[in-house]
Order: sequence, then C-alpha cells, then structure tokens
Amino acid sequence: MTHDPRVTPANGRIAASYLKGEVDAPQYTDGDIAQCGAAVADITGKPEGRRTSQLIYGDLFNVLERRNGFAFGQAVHDGYCGYVQEDLLDRPHDASHWVSMPCTHIYPGPNMKLMNNGALYLGSEVQVMEEEGRWSRLSNGGYVPSMHLLPIGQRMNDPVAVADLYLGTPYLWGGGTRHGVDCSGLVQVAWRSCGMDCPRDSDMQEAELGSAVSLEDARRGDLIFWKGHVALVSGENTILHANSFHMAVAYEPLDDAIARIEAAGDGPVTSVKRV
Repeated sequence: MTHDPRVTPANGRIAASYLKGEVDAPQYTDGDIAQCGAAVADITGKPEGRRTSQLIYGDLFNVLERRNGFAFGQAVHDGYCGYVQEDLLDRPHDASHWVSMPCTHIYPGPNMKLMNNGALYLGSEVQVMEEEGRWSRLSNGGYVPSMHLLPIGQRMNDPVAVADLYLGTPYLWGGGTRHGVDCSGLVQVAWRSCGMDCPRDSDMQEAELGSAVSLEDARRGDLIFWKGHVALVSGENTILHANSFHMAVAYEPLDDAIARIEAAGDGPVTSVKRV
C-alpha cells in the first residue's frame, strides 16, 4: 500500500500507532497533543527544510517525536505532517474565540496607544479570560480588540468574501496567512473560516472537495483547478486566486487566466468543483 507522506504520520524512525501493520517503523506512538504558541509556525518536509504548510496560533499538532529542536507530527485540523520548531509549540488551551480579521495586534494592555508586542492571524483560536470594555484579555496575557474576535462556534458563510480579505497579500509557497499565502492556502483558510473541512494542497482539494460541474456552469464559490493550481470563482468570468504571475492574491478574468496558464505550459483546466 502506498501512503502519501504529506498525510502519513511516519518518518522512518517513528509512526503513529494506528499505522502498525501498514507502515514499518522501529517505534510506534499515539503522540502528544501540543498547540502552536506562535503567531505562525512553518511545517517543513524535513528539519531546516522547505516550507510545505503552516500552523497558526491555537492550531493543534500531534507530536510523535522531538529531536534536535524540531517536533515531528501531524496537524490535527487537516492531517498535514512534517516538522515544526519545537520552541514554537506550547501546551493546549481551551479556545473560546477565534480571530475573524486577516490580522490583529496583541497589546500589553487595553489601550491602542501602547506598543503592540505581537500579532494573530485569521483563524487563530484563543482563550478569552475576561473582557475589559472593547478589549479581550487572552490566556497568554495579551489584549486584542474584542471586535476582531468571534465565538468559537460562530463562523462566516461566504468563502469568497473571506478570500477577498486577502486581496493584495503577497504570494508565499506553503503560506496560509495575511503575511503570505499560496493558492491552496487561500482556499483552505476561506473554507475553514466558514466551518468547513478542507485539505491543504490543491490536488487533495480537487480529489476530495465537492462535485464536478462544467466550466460553462461555473458560478461564484466554485473552485477551478489546473494541475498544481486552484482559484475561486468570484463572479461572471472572474476568479480570485493567490498566484505566482501577480505574486499576490488578485482578481483576474477567467478567460485571461485560462489562456495565460495554458500558454505558460501548465495545461488546461482539469476540473470545476462545487462544494
């Protein structure tokens, strides 16, 4: 049986217990749940390797191995596997709210004139200890504007509107925040903000999300796939996508994108999916 290493919690030295009999490893473990304690933490394919995905503050990560300053494990929300700097992980907290803005600043007190000392990105799950006027004090001691948070059970309802919040965000391979995002990262954060599960990479999204419709019937909210790329349909003959041509999240006429991508040698549209 062939296992996709992106979502298979095994690295040759250790594997998740449920993989016994499927994956050979000297050791198996159930792992220990940690959470991302930094605003953002890269997931890499090997220690000191290239970014393949990211965790944001509050994301849970099942740690299977700690070695030489890196933790190998699996992101709980989408199953993505890899290495994270160990010092960016913390003990889990009970989240009560999540950040509903592309980015919010953390302050040492409930005053916008204080020097900010951190940031949180859209989707970050936090524990609010108390509210002081228009401010929320978090379990890490910092304060954020309460209007930048939503209760953990309340979600948005329009993935395209969420993706629009990222307009102009620079393209970043493996990125998933307002600081930098790639095509599938943009789709994932848009769907996740609306309370829907979404795999990390565009080939996984194409295989697992929605049902196929024709290109001629594409409408707002549909996903258009090329080999190695995905875009959201935002309106008639218009898409919104993080792409390396603009090196940013940008709107583009669909016809122009189809012609440009094919002329660049990356092939035609492979599918249109309605979720």
